Amino acid sequence: MDWGMANRMGRVMGRDGRCFFLAMDHGYFLGPTRRLERPSLIVDTVGQHADALFVTRGVARSAVAPSSQIPIILRVSGGSSILGDITNEAITTSVEEAIRLDAAAVGVSVFIGSDNEHATLMNLAEMVNDCERYGIPVMAVTAVGKELEKRDARYLALACRIAAELGARVVKTYWCEEFEKVTESCPVPVVIAGGPVTDSEIEVFRFVHDGIQRGAVGVNLGRNVWQNDHPIAMAKALRAIVHDSMSPEDALEVFESERISESSR
Repeated sequence: MDWGMANRMGRVMGRDGRCFFLAMDHGYFLGPTRRLERPSLIVDTVGQHADALFVTRGVARSAVAPSSQIPIILRVSGGSSILGDITNEAITTSVEEAIRLDAAAVGVSVFIGSDNEHATLMNLAEMVNDCERYGIPVMAVTAVGKELEKRDARYLALACRIAAELGARVVKTYWCEEFEKVTESCPVPVVIAGGPVTDSEIEVFRFVHDGIQRGAVGVNLGRNVWQNDHPIAMAKALRAIVHDSMSPEDALEVFESERISESSR
């Protein structure tokens, strides 16, 4: 790994090799998502507890202060909305734009098994070709569209391995039962996606803790953080699991303590 690539990877990963990425890119296909209507509020509060922000160039320019020290992972694929076929993506943002925005990495979605499998895999491959030239890591996002039943170890291991084979330096994927089958067959770091909001905080803490125990290097969560009634408390608890190897039960105690402290201010 050359110096530039290693430097950028070091910016988004902690010294322990783990990471807590805050996903805020949802508006690129969902529009004004609940509690993400004003991204700058999330950046200025919850974002301070993340290792990096996963955002589009529009949010980077409008919601992240140029003086911010939080690294940016720039979403560079899109082109469809929730009203249509969300697997129909193209590259929307050039590597030159990523350089202008001082992005530490870029993110590209791939939809394995969809009608747009080939096109999205070529999006990834072409972005890897461009970014490797400048030492910029590419994170592949193994999206499943509206077909949530695809979140099993066999499918996710297939998707992650293909993404890594095409040159992704990091792969974002969903947690599943037997998650070690995904991480052990993927030769690059795997981070856990969140998906729709869960029923309780402890449920999030448990799948994050289990995923890290089974080989993930961290998380890339959004809605389960900033749609929570106490997003800062949620971020601090997740950070404790990722970087301090805290148990789900101890993380819940951190959450409750921060929630009470938050409410008393």
